[in-house]
Amino acid sequence: TGQVSIRRGLKGACAVLVTDEPGALDALGHAARELRRSGRAMLIGGTEAPVGSPFSLACQVGAGLLSPDRDPATAYRPFTPGAPGYVPAEGGAVLAVETPEAAAERGAEIRALVLGHATAFGGEVAFDPAGEALEHAARTALDRAGLRPEEVDVVFADALGTAEGDAAEAGVLTRLLPESVPVTAPKAGFGRAYAGAGALDLAAAVLSLQNGFIPPTPWPDPDRPVLDALAGRLVRGTALSRAPRTALVLSRGFGGACSAAVLARADFTSAAPSAAPPAARTAAA
Repeated sequence: TGQVSIRRGLKGACAVLVTDEPGALDALGHAARELRRSGRAMLIGGTEAPVGSPFSLACQVGAGLLSPDRDPATAYRPFTPGAPGYVPAEGGAVLAVETPEAAAERGAEIRALVLGHATAFGGEVAFDPAGEALEHAARTALDRAGLRPEEVDVVFADALGTAEGDAAEAGVLTRLLPESVPVTAPKAGFGRAYAGAGALDLAAAVLSLQNGFIPPTPWPDPDRPVLDALAGRLVRGTALSRAPRTALVLSRGFGGACSAAVLARADFTSAAPSAAPPAARTAAA
């Protein structure tokens, strides 16, 4: 971040958040708070490269969460009975977050609105096993966004890919949202990118809101059985032709960090009184 700031002439708050997969969501929430206090625009994101080093892979294997399945078509299949674990991925994304006034002054295209963010800690375990911290983060993010559960149009799930982790997240979604809310996990097509995962999910959610469709959980076999709690609501096989107005993005990290972010289409107006101050609704361009 220091070198990027120097080379691009960027000034203001500069930090690196180390919370594993929720990192980019936490950076988004941090940026929104900074913009409410002062400033006009910030860059946030997350990247990861965990595959190229044998030592890095050895550390991941020690966690006992990587899939042992050697078949790429079945190695990472979140929310299915007997899910064996996840496949690591590399990549990342960067987003510009700014106040609506700053975006309007420079004629920027506002791709989505940032309505709310929250984070919680699930204890010193690999991944919040009971889902309590994830549920707390999701409920708090929705409350800060001023949204009722029925106003959520799509969930971009964390999708750990283990039997225990998936069951916990499915339970959170069942308790939190109506059965009509679709759930998707695009990362099932390329893997979990650790610190880059949250950034990629945020980018996918922004594109979904902007372009009016919900991307699928891309399994080769869309008829594969899924957990009962998500039957009929997990988007599989092909994109869903539905224009979402709002998106809830969920993320869990190794060590217990859990975060949630609420985004909305640029023209979104809630039917409910907003619990968030107007300045909290920053524009993600």
